[in-house]
Amino acid sequence: MQRFLVREVQVAYRVAERRACRVLGFSRTTNRYRSRRNPRAELRVRLRDLAASRVQFGYPRLWVLLRREGWIVNKKLVYRLYCEEGLGIRRRKPRRRKSVQVREARSIAQRANDSWSMDFVSDQLVGGQRFRLLTLVDNHSRESLAIEVGQRLTGDDVVRVLEGVASLRGKPQTIRVDNGPEFISRSLDLWAYFNGVKLDFSRPGKPTDNAFIESFNGRLRVECLNQHWFLSLDEARAVTEAWRDDYNRVRPHGALGNRTPSEFARPVDGHAHLPALHG
Repeated sequence: MQRFLVREVQVAYRVAERRACRVLGFSRTTNRYRSRRNPRAELRVRLRDLAASRVQFGYPRLWVLLRREGWIVNKKLVYRLYCEEGLGIRRRKPRRRKSVQVREARSIAQRANDSWSMDFVSDQLVGGQRFRLLTLVDNHSRESLAIEVGQRLTGDDVVRVLEGVASLRGKPQTIRVDNGPEFISRSLDLWAYFNGVKLDFSRPGKPTDNAFIESFNGRLRVECLNQHWFLSLDEARAVTEAWRDDYNRVRPHGALGNRTPSEFARPVDGHAHLPALHG
């Protein structure tokens, strides 16, 4: 952590390593030290293989299996490597769930429909009535695929929106979601299972696991929701749909080389602009 802070100070204030270390009270010798510890590459590979084939096992049982195979390792070493390799993430399937992705490293989306993300945002009308917005984005093109507005949105509503989008552009391979009740519903699980879609759940308390949708929701909040008073749900639907169209077609996106999501997606997948999906 201190090495990270030293680098941050150097970049932010454009100062030399000596001055950054002095300000933070950190030894330059320690900052430059590089560990000579054995990386244990072969052991890591075998541990990952065992973890992939034994998704229900934690590190104690994996340690036992390694010992049986002849690896002379103690439990503390196995635990350290287990944590460094991220094998504790989504270690078990939730009970009765068929479509959840377990113990798989997240790969970067290479094309449209590789991976989608969805989440909920809350707001209120002028009269104080609360309502919710279901947001759905493509993690490769950053396209906003849908913004569904409703006073009460359930798992069935989530499935309806996904069906509408999938009918226009095809189904994704995975969908990143949090552990909200709508996303762990039986309706969504069955839809994902029968359509061959993996649900990739975030770790509790780790919003960075679903960074694309968190970033999108932040823009939606600042650029749209905070700029309007909504008299009715119909007005909220119209305003957010107009903003979604502007986001996809007009607003430049820094991560896409200042192209719009529609411009970025067009030569890749040729998908047409998605119409509103309000039911």
